[in-house]
Amino acid sequence: MFDFVHGNRRFVQIVLLLIILTFTFWGVDSYNKSSHSEALATVNGEKINQAEFDQAVRQQQERMRKMMGSNYDQTMFDKPETKRAILESLVSQRLLISQARSIGLTVNEKYLAQSIAGIEAFQKDGKFDKQLYESVLRREKMTPMTFESNVARELYMHQLIDAYMRNGYASSIIADNLIRLNEQQRVVAVAKISFETYLKQAKVDEAAVQSYYDMNLKEFQTDEQVRVEYVSFSVDALQSQVTVDKTDIKKYYDEHQNEFGSPEQRQAAHILIAVAAQAADADKLAAKTKAEQVLQQVKQSPDKFAELAKQYSQDPGSAASGGDLGQFGPGMMVKPFEEAVFKLKIGEISGLVQTDFGYHIIKLLAVNPAKVLPLDEAQSAITQRLKLQKANDKFAELAEKFSNIVYEQSDSLKPAAELVKMPLQQSGWLHKKQVGQLPWTDKALQAVFSEDVTKKKRNSAAIEIAPNTLFVARLLEYKPASTLPLKEVNASIRQKLLRKQALELAVKQGQLVLAKLQRGEKINVEWTVPTVVTREQHAELDNSLARQVFQANAAALPIYMGVENEQNGYVLVRIDAIKDATVTDDTKRARYIQQLRQITGDEAFQAYLADTKKHAGITMKSFSAEENK
Repeated sequence: MFDFVHGNRRFVQIVLLLIILTFTFWGVDSYNKSSHSEALATVNGEKINQAEFDQAVRQQQERMRKMMGSNYDQTMFDKPETKRAILESLVSQRLLISQARSIGLTVNEKYLAQSIAGIEAFQKDGKFDKQLYESVLRREKMTPMTFESNVARELYMHQLIDAYMRNGYASSIIADNLIRLNEQQRVVAVAKISFETYLKQAKVDEAAVQSYYDMNLKEFQTDEQVRVEYVSFSVDALQSQVTVDKTDIKKYYDEHQNEFGSPEQRQAAHILIAVAAQAADADKLAAKTKAEQVLQQVKQSPDKFAELAKQYSQDPGSAASGGDLGQFGPGMMVKPFEEAVFKLKIGEISGLVQTDFGYHIIKLLAVNPAKVLPLDEAQSAITQRLKLQKANDKFAELAEKFSNIVYEQSDSLKPAAELVKMPLQQSGWLHKKQVGQLPWTDKALQAVFSEDVTKKKRNSAAIEIAPNTLFVARLLEYKPASTLPLKEVNASIRQKLLRKQALELAVKQGQLVLAKLQRGEKINVEWTVPTVVTREQHAELDNSLARQVFQANAAALPIYMGVENEQNGYVLVRIDAIKDATVTDDTKRARYIQQLRQITGDEAFQAYLADTKKHAGITMKSFSAEENK
């Protein structure tokens, strides 16, 4: 159980990349600190508060913005199912960290340091650079202690996940069958009966156009549109309006020394004679007797502790290194072990120490005294934190005044803009479905299209369009919804109806040709040159058609099949041959086995997580669509 981490280097790099995304670029120690006390969820009595949830939402929003670019839709985060998914992920994280600690998983100082040193952002010429490390953290407004604490917390959780992911099951027989199935080849030829061939046969008169127009008026409606002026202000924007002086920084530093220091670290070695906490009394006695015998040898030859650890210790993670556990601080080991270590002097050897893992003989190797980060190195992070605090206070102070002045002086936004010292901005033409980046969320658009704004020409109500972000708008111009006249859409309707008729004629002809081919009749069809396709590589076929090709019964060849295709008309496919894959490549088999192990490992982990949640004390807030109105 003291075999702390066996993750490979690639896994560690992925985990740490996620940690940097989660913590480094999103402020300081949000996991522990909050100005909000409302609990949205509890995990075995431990709260997840509003601030932590808001932070997680902002992280996901930023990731989705980067991932989706211009297709990003802010309204997805207003949906109850999205909010619940984010909250459930926080619950899972908190539960996994708790579970990892409860079963004795630990992250010692040595592994933590190695993990951080492996992050490329902190390396120069391929090696960890302490100055670069501290510079990156200062730029991101973090202290080393905060960052290292966050990394350790994530590693706790990922040790547990990795234990399942590394132990997924897959046999070579299953892998070989999957290779044969996945890499089977089918030789196909394709013939396309294009609708364009039948466009000249299609006939559409004015009566048909008029009928389509009358029956589909909604298709030709234009949405109402507005142009507005607006004011938006947020905690982030207010940070530019607040200042922090050196006295404030020094005061915070003096009052929060624990945030800028690292506690005393101790390096110890141990010899473990393992026995489970639930073992029979006879087994425990046997283990204790053996441990006492080893202890006597240690007392007789204390300078041979490392040799005896290699010979007797049953901790596979440290025995080979003479029992050396590296450096660790308070809270990193199980309590009886930690208490014993912190009572020892350098070079001193303990008596037997019993934990849930068995009996330990411990030797203290070194003590690294507690350290406090100098003020000049902590100043940047303190400044950012104090500015955020002041901005939060200012936002709380101005929010109610802002809402009141918007309502009381409903014929102008200028007083509201002057109050919060934010510019009056103007939008382009907007319509109700034009949701996009801030400030144009679903809430904002509901406000600007409200009757108060469009009909009564008043200011909208001040609304929160994102956490700690208020928005208000006022109408500049308005265009009502309308229906385009027939003369403006006549040509597009005609083209649509002609295409529809031509598609129907192409499909009819394609089905006729397919029936003849399946009866064995000889018919002139312009087939493409036969091509080899697989389930993954099928450039000639779209995904739907490829699935049908590989589902087709291959009892008798050739096989003919056909499908309607809105882009072309009708597509005929001829399957000429089927070639099963042969498994001769050990490298490929190993790759498939690894992928299968990851899949089965993930399934095992998901089952474990579900069962753990079932037996944990979890409460969660319910979200509803009404909250966004």
